[in-house]
Amino acid sequence: MNQSIDIRELNERIQKESSFVDMINMEMNKVIVGQKHLVESLMIGVLSGGHILLEGVPGLAKTLAISTLSNTIDAKFARIQFTPDLLPADLLGTMIYSQKKEEFVVKKGPIFTNFVLADEINRAPAKVQSALLEAMQERQITIGDHTFKLEEPFLVMATQNPIEQEGTYPLPEAQVDRFMLKVVIKYPQKEEERLIIQQNLMKQFPQASTILKPADILKAREVVKDVYMDEKIQKYIVDIVFATRDPKAYKLDKYADMISYGGSPRASISLAQASKAYAFIKRRGYVIPEDVRAVCHDVMRHRIGLSYEAEANNVTSEEIITEILNVVEVP
Repeated sequence: MNQSIDIRELNERIQKESSFVDMINMEMNKVIVGQKHLVESLMIGVLSGGHILLEGVPGLAKTLAISTLSNTIDAKFARIQFTPDLLPADLLGTMIYSQKKEEFVVKKGPIFTNFVLADEINRAPAKVQSALLEAMQERQITIGDHTFKLEEPFLVMATQNPIEQEGTYPLPEAQVDRFMLKVVIKYPQKEEERLIIQQNLMKQFPQASTILKPADILKAREVVKDVYMDEKIQKYIVDIVFATRDPKAYKLDKYADMISYGGSPRASISLAQASKAYAFIKRRGYVIPEDVRAVCHDVMRHRIGLSYEAEANNVTSEEIITEILNVVEVP
């Protein structure tokens, strides 16, 4: 009985605390036409402190989405165009000699910001990727002997173009795993595209207003942690991840030779955190199985390694996830 009262109280509190979500959506909708899934995913990333990998052809408002979000939160924003000749120092900063002080001083790079847009991330070589890895995982940067903590909220949103493969480097598995979500963006609908044209022909392009401060996001993250997740839901998440590691145990024998490796414990953690953030966005104080299912594809699609056999049979990680969700028992 006590617990049901607590849940009710928690639900009311979270409904009150999450009221800004509708305001952010309203501001984002002024600038971004359609792409509801993209906006939702950005919100999940911001509220759970996870990084996002976006895949889509050029011109689908990826850059516009994150710069608009940083405007609404009054956060610092940096866009870094990744190229094959990019060096770690271009990203992190470097030591330069100051004649005035007669010593080496640190000149910080563009990564010292709240929101980083890593544009076409797969164009940069391994050295740059490993420099970005420390920032993503440890939330810190090392330049020479100095280590700097990055200010929160810190979010990397990386984009990659699925069509063009010339001059690109496949991202290392260790780095791909650091992205909480991999979001695939599709073309807009006909009516949405007409509205996009209309918007771009206006004398003044719409602007989003600032409605929050970075401190408000940090406060909201603490509230997201309070969202209630039942043990049955935790078990459901574990079952989904384990089904990617041992398909036979879940009567998915046909995928046994198609998966070279499944989701790591980081997949389970990300699935739980993203489900809580999704429940918060839907203004609920507790997680339901539908929340897990809603974020599952984005959390898992880049964490399943496909074997040559899967590629030969045109089996995608999307299909495997859908099949797992159909088979694993819902609590």
